[in-house]
Parts: sequence; structure tokens; C-alpha cells
Amino acid sequence: MTASTAGSSDEILLDHGTGAKLSQELVQLIADTLGDVYVGIMEDSAILPVETGRIAMTTDSFVVDPPFFGNGDIGKIAVCGTVNDLAVAGSRPKYLTLGLILETGLPIDRLKQVLVSIRETAREAGVQIVGGDTKVVRKGEADQLYLNTAGVGVFEREPLSMTDVRPGDKVILSGPIGNHTVHLLSIREGLGFEQRVDSDCAPLNNLIDGVLDRVPAGAVRSMRDVTRGGLTAVLHEYAGKLGRTIRVDTPSLPIQHETAMAADMLGINPLHCANEGCLAVFVDPAAEADVLAALRSLPYGEHAVTIGEVSEDTEVLVLLRDADGRETQLEELLGAELPRLC
Repeated sequence: MTASTAGSSDEILLDHGTGAKLSQELVQLIADTLGDVYVGIMEDSAILPVETGRIAMTTDSFVVDPPFFGNGDIGKIAVCGTVNDLAVAGSRPKYLTLGLILETGLPIDRLKQVLVSIRETAREAGVQIVGGDTKVVRKGEADQLYLNTAGVGVFEREPLSMTDVRPGDKVILSGPIGNHTVHLLSIREGLGFEQRVDSDCAPLNNLIDGVLDRVPAGAVRSMRDVTRGGLTAVLHEYAGKLGRTIRVDTPSLPIQHETAMAADMLGINPLHCANEGCLAVFVDPAAEADVLAALRSLPYGEHAVTIGEVSEDTEVLVLLRDADGRETQLEELLGAELPRLC
């Protein structure tokens, strides 16, 4: 078998999932394409050197629709999603596992495109893929392919926790919100905005490390990657955990003009939109300027901006404050405002 084929077929067959010869050829194609980021030795378990008494672990499944988009694909999102979840806890992401559910009829070239994205994103993030699994389902039982990644990170500094956030702390966003959702929905609906609004999908661990290395310990209290549920979900999560009101200055929200236009056309609110490369950072107000400067000096943080603060008020609310000082409540969605993206 060459790296361009899995057996004699140019698409996924049910027999690729039988555990027999075609399965072994498919696994070899995956390993060959992942190249140096894959260090599995084809055993039932990976044995990992962990140089610390504490580790972070997380897992996520990815069912992105559409799985291929303008500046990325489901493979890039799968690495970024798990790496970012590990990094916002304050850990250094080290290892991933990779599970693939492939639909019969998926072109092998499409699979390779995803694997190349996984390889290149893993290289950027500095993580290794140490094990995986592949299953094949009948046509119509998956949106071409689904992925699962589990990750392990090690703590080289104190973990970050929501409970460390205090009244008066500032809320900083590392970049614009809404772009990922608008990019994917624009492709689905044929609106053309995807030519001007890129997905923000990115591995953020190097950005996080760079900031934490540049500011004193404790300056950054906590952080979250702003993914499914959008900024609204993150702010409500913190408000509920802290038992406080969080106030956001609406004019400060970083929303690209084209994103706002597309969101208005689609009838959605950018604050509810999923992102794949944006951080909400809760910081000591005395360190606000230093954290902003650190973020803006690093890739993926150039457009960082302060958007609000945690108040002394003990009512669990998220309030939007307009340019005239008027406040309106930002309600958390009960269900889905948007069709499924991921």
C-alpha cells in the first residue's frame, strides 16, 4: 500500500472497519500521514512519561458541519479544541489520542486532507498523538467523518481556577467573536461572507504560555476558551460560579463589521456564537495593562481588548452597558439559537 491509497480503493469501504487487512492498511495510511506527530507503537495502550505530580485531562468529540471550510477543517478544530481546553487550565498540553468515525464513501484524499491538518496543527501546538482508534459506519450514518480527541497536559505552574476570580477583576477578550460561526454558516447558506470572515480556529497554548510567562503569578486569575454557547455562556458560567454580576461594555466588544452584518442577516447574536480561537481572560485590575500588552505582542492575541469587569453585586447577572451607561440584561439561551456547527 502507498500513502495515496488504502488497498485498491480511493474511498472508505465498510471493510476498512473489519479489523482485517484493509483495516490495517487504513491505520498505516493514517500513521504515515500523521508522520512525526504520531508516536504510537501499535500497542493497546500508550505508556507516557509524565514529569509532574499533577496532570490535566480532557476529551471532546467533533461533528463539524460542514467538516471542510475555507481556512480549516474538522481535523484542525479537533486538535485546537482539546489543546485549548488543556491550556486554559494552566497546563502545558503534551499528548493527544485520536479517534475517527468514517462514513462509507468518504474519499481517501479527503481523509488525508484532515490528517494533514491534524499533523500541522499538532506541530504548531507542540503536542504528540500517542494512540487512536478508527471505526467505519454505513453511508448516511455520519457527516462524512466524526473525530474524538482526548488530551493530557502537565502543570509546570499553579492551575488556574474560576474560584480565584474576585470582584473588580477585568474581563479581556483575546480577539474578535462570532467569526467562526459566521464563516461556517455563510458557507452553508451561500452568503459569500466566508470570503471576508475567516474562522478563528487556532491552537492557543503558545499564546497562553507567552502571557503567563510575561506577567506575575496571580495576574491572570482564570481563563476560558469561548467555544460552543459563545461569550454569553462563558460569562453566565462565571457569574453563577462566583455569585456576582458581570458587566460588559457593549461598545468594547470586538466584532468584525462583516461579522455583524452577516449575523444581522442570519438573525443571530454574535455573543451567542461559537468560536475556536478566542480566550476570555479574567485578570487582576492592577495587571490589566500588562496582560493586554502581553496578549497583543503574540500571535492570535493582537486584537485583545478589555470588555468589562466582575462587580461587587451579589445578584447573578450578566449586564450589557451601552455608550450612554444604560444597562440591559444578557440572557443565557435556554436551547439553541443556531443550527448545529460542532
